[in-house]
Amino acid sequence: MRLFLTKLAVVMALSGPVLAGELIPVDDSYTISQRYERYKNEYAGITWPVSTFQTGQQVLFDRHYKSVGARELHIDVFLPAPEVKNGKGIVLVHGGGWRSGSKSHFYGLANRLAQKGYAVFLPEFRLSPEAPYPAGLMDVNDALVWVKSQADSFGIDRNKLAIGGASSGGQMAALLAYTADKPLFKTTPSDDTRVSALIDIDGVLDFTTPLALQFENAAGKSSAAGLWLGGATEDVPDRWREASAAQHAGPQSPPTLVISSGIPRFTAGREIVEAKLKAQGIRYRYTAFENAPHDIWLFDPWFGQIVDQINSFLSEK
Repeated sequence: MRLFLTKLAVVMALSGPVLAGELIPVDDSYTISQRYERYKNEYAGITWPVSTFQTGQQVLFDRHYKSVGARELHIDVFLPAPEVKNGKGIVLVHGGGWRSGSKSHFYGLANRLAQKGYAVFLPEFRLSPEAPYPAGLMDVNDALVWVKSQADSFGIDRNKLAIGGASSGGQMAALLAYTADKPLFKTTPSDDTRVSALIDIDGVLDFTTPLALQFENAAGKSSAAGLWLGGATEDVPDRWREASAAQHAGPQSPPTLVISSGIPRFTAGREIVEAKLKAQGIRYRYTAFENAPHDIWLFDPWFGQIVDQINSFLSEK
């Protein structure tokens, strides 16, 4: 882990001290290049997706959507060319075990989805080394509110805004999608954070299942989930339950697409979600790859297929 200066006020004098601003802890242990090096000899045909841009596309980097004291949080916006614009938006929540990762990890997916006609929004949010649960969830909800407030300027219908995420970001996206009717995780209880659809890519849906606990609680309070949730499941069982999207699934839940790498632990609880949604007549689709790594959204040959699956699901009535 390294510490980066994000707000720096320096007063220098010939014989005086140097005064520094607030330090924000950043865990940069999860990178795309590190994962590629791990996978390149294990998965035949794995490649980095190539990003190209269409005439008329726009990318707006680091728009300020929220402040927490002096701390600014930013969002990147990928806008489609006018001739392909479909009026729909997607907020994508990056992964990294709730403690690492970056919105930049979704640049490839955001760019390709924008070329399908979607406006794509990638929020920065506080990770567990800076602020544990539920801070990051509140940040993403505030990002949803901000996007809806800017819907006209971005050319989208605020009622056609989906949320998605991958790995821990998928878990967060699912939890927010299924609790939009509650004051949980909202800065203001009346905030409208409803979404038109959920896209969960390899994100745990229920922390309380035996499968999830086998992995997510393996190191107790030192596990990635434990560090985020503030303790092992034995210490804060109510919090592990509250953070489980499947516990909140019901008639208010949006249509849901679950995309799995084929590694069951990463979508633990999906059967519970499927049963609840189908009982309410809510559209649900599950698809799984075979012989694929966890990080399927980062690399081809899976990357392009994921784009097509998201587009197909969001295009259905």
